Amino acid sequence: MRAALADGGHPEQRFAAVQVAGTNGKGSIATMLHCILRAGGWRCGTYRSPHLVSWCERIQLDGEWIAADVLRADLGRWQAIGRRHRLTPFELFTAAAFDRFAAEGLPLVVLEVGLGGRLDATTAHPQRSVVGFGPIGMDHGDLLGNSLVAIAREKAAVMAGAQVAISGPQDPAVAQVLREAAQRSNCTLRWVEPLATEADGGPHLGLAGNLQRSNAAVAVAMAETLHNQGWTLTPQAIQRGLAAARWPGRLERRHFRGFPLLLDGAHNPPGALALRDELDRLEAGRRDDGGADGGHGHGPRRWLLGMQTTKEAPLLLDVLLRPGDQVALVPVPDLPSWSRAGLVAVRPQRAPQLREVATPLEGLAWLIANPGPLPVVAGSLHLLGAVIPHLDGPSTG
Repeated sequence: MRAALADGGHPEQRFAAVQVAGTNGKGSIATMLHCILRAGGWRCGTYRSPHLVSWCERIQLDGEWIAADVLRADLGRWQAIGRRHRLTPFELFTAAAFDRFAAEGLPLVVLEVGLGGRLDATTAHPQRSVVGFGPIGMDHGDLLGNSLVAIAREKAAVMAGAQVAISGPQDPAVAQVLREAAQRSNCTLRWVEPLATEADGGPHLGLAGNLQRSNAAVAVAMAETLHNQGWTLTPQAIQRGLAAARWPGRLERRHFRGFPLLLDGAHNPPGALALRDELDRLEAGRRDDGGADGGHGHGPRRWLLGMQTTKEAPLLLDVLLRPGDQVALVPVPDLPSWSRAGLVAVRPQRAPQLREVATPLEGLAWLIANPGPLPVVAGSLHLLGAVIPHLDGPSTG
């Protein structure tokens, strides 16, 4: 990656960057920090992955996604360099993104790690003075290691060359790995607690969910660190940025044929635990006020799930489902996916709860067929990308 960037004229040397790593919450942290920077009057870019519907979502240039024709031209210019250096598609895309950020004259870019950290393409950027960490958990064990400590070491390696690292609460084993990596890298490691709720005087967040309070704390601490490094960001700008943040597919309420449903990109055990926590809070509120979550009635919940074979789907079912819940399994488009037969083989007790549908549209129709608690689409961001074009109108928040 570094050799390819050198071959392409070192675009990565023409803008400063901050980097966000972790297992869950990376996109949310990056989005909130991007909004804070814009609220503070700074022109900035953000590089994200994966996308939901369009590859253009991965490259944000100040307030807009990159235009499709511009992205095609940028990728075309980098094709020969990519072949010479045997870049993967993600590396090629990252190099082209760096080139676009430089061409736009953006002074600061927020880089979301794609996978791991130590060998991720975004880590080739040499000026990542501030790095932030979302919660680190088990995911991509086939590539990063089969233990939490091994995965944490891969992610903690982004501290090399950084001045300050920010992290919210972590598993004790992960926290120790981060402390050791910070000491080796001579990087200051700062721990932050989740922001207070609005009821307790905390800021309003544009992103829903209790976990976002922890993600927001990381984004705020990164902004404060940037302020100390000369990127002026007032408390008022931080507040405005947190309130303005929007990022689809994260506890996002949408409608299909007039019926409400919830989209969430939970695709690993930590993400599933966070989603389950939010649904439990929703159900507790329903019991307290005598109403229904989302105005959708009582009884078992319906789920539309699509899960890649590389994911711990049986564990996700154990975390997400309650007795009586029903699941429609749909293949994740263009990716090897868990089938009903595969899940029943390892969780035979789940057989009565599982059925299969051929397409996301068929699954959506089944999802709303019977009244019940707010139905949920989850299991893969790629599935959300296939579902969103079928939904009613734009997101309402």
